[in-house]
Amino acid sequence: MSRKEEQGPGVAAVDLVDRLAAHRTLAGAPRAELAWLAEHGRLAHYVAGGVVTSSMGAVDGLYLVLSGRLSITVNRGAGPRKAMEWREGDVTGLLPYSRLTFTPGDVVAEESTEVLIVDARDLRELTRECHDVTSRLVHVMLDRARHFTSTDLHDEKMLSLGRLAAGLAHELNNPASALVRGAKDLTGRLMDVERASRALGASVPAPQLALVDRVTGICLSSVVSTVRSPIEQVDREDALYQWLEAHGADVSAAPPLAESAVTFEDLDALAGALGPDALDAALRSVAATCVMRRLGSEMEIAALRIHGLVSAIKGFTYMDHATVPSPVDVAQGLTDTLAVLSGKARARSAHVTVHVDPDLPRVDGYGGELNQVWSNLIDNALDAVPAEGRVDILAARDGASVVVRVIDSGHGIPADIRERIFDPFFTTKPLGQGTGLGLDLVQRLVRRHDGAVDVDSRPGRTEFRVTLPAGATPQSGKR
Repeated sequence: MSRKEEQGPGVAAVDLVDRLAAHRTLAGAPRAELAWLAEHGRLAHYVAGGVVTSSMGAVDGLYLVLSGRLSITVNRGAGPRKAMEWREGDVTGLLPYSRLTFTPGDVVAEESTEVLIVDARDLRELTRECHDVTSRLVHVMLDRARHFTSTDLHDEKMLSLGRLAAGLAHELNNPASALVRGAKDLTGRLMDVERASRALGASVPAPQLALVDRVTGICLSSVVSTVRSPIEQVDREDALYQWLEAHGADVSAAPPLAESAVTFEDLDALAGALGPDALDAALRSVAATCVMRRLGSEMEIAALRIHGLVSAIKGFTYMDHATVPSPVDVAQGLTDTLAVLSGKARARSAHVTVHVDPDLPRVDGYGGELNQVWSNLIDNALDAVPAEGRVDILAARDGASVVVRVIDSGHGIPADIRERIFDPFFTTKPLGQGTGLGLDLVQRLVRRHDGAVDVDSRPGRTEFRVTLPAGATPQSGKR
């Protein structure tokens, strides 16, 4: 057994009142009120390792710790973690005026522990009969709320940081790999160009070099813009292999020429003006130059992608901004957030659209916190939609307010749990995949900005709507 009841209600023995008088939280309270607690409470003893209240179990009353030690362990998606401890002289459980219904984790006795339990049904009478004790317990409740709020925000931010880091690593991997590949290939191609140029200069007279330059120009101008289907590309490459082979030229030039807009008429003109040796040198020079241009273009695109991602991360976190309220560009915040979550959207094949009014005003507040709101809402929407589902994000002015709507095409939120989705620790996701803190954090951060968040849901359409007071500064300027 995890606990053994030692004495039921009515144990108003003098020694128990004396123990309550020495209790750190209750010391100095009127003796009559302590006697009321002793009379209405029941003593309970928990052995080491005994579970006082299981995770998401109902809290049955007020717990006055007389000896020993209790702790609560919560799992918010990153493994179990001890969130708080209560020792001799502490108070836990259900407190007067508290809205606590379920415990967010397992409350366990760390050692042999004795508590005095006042049943939940007696708390209303406690507030009427024990004013001094009630005041002390309300202060305990406020301190506990501040503690859990700070740890909740910290945990959610750490989980968001983990998601952000994972998404950034995934997004940076592709352009970084392209840069590495391009740099390696470019080194080898530089040698090819050098050899081809020497051979070309030795075998092609000056008048014919103009024709070689013309073909090279066609190749360079079309290396990126030419678009063909995979079948068309394979057919073109095969045809070039045959042409090069028939003209005694190096067939390794076929792939780069196949990606260009150089025509067979251009190649025939070059072959008619040059001898076999000169033609081979000219084609190798053209192909090597085209490959170098393509590699340079790919490396430039990859570097710009990395630069864009880093800029989006800086914008998302407001890492170079002071932590004071300032005009916030909502449109830019939504753009930065989507850049961070683009990998997840692609992984789910989700269609994401953004519509922002061009004259949307700024809002006054903390940009990093508002981006946390957008991140949680959009991340939840991507989790909710099926493969190839839709997520629509709209931002518009509504009178003196800015309204941001995140709409997904998922299955919707069942009516029987809709009222609980903003409760701390409530989640419908599998264990380890959701903390139950995301929407609670959204609501707290929106209220911190004097705004409101509402939800409307039915099968196939769920809309979260955030309303914030509009600031005085238009959004046309950038941060």
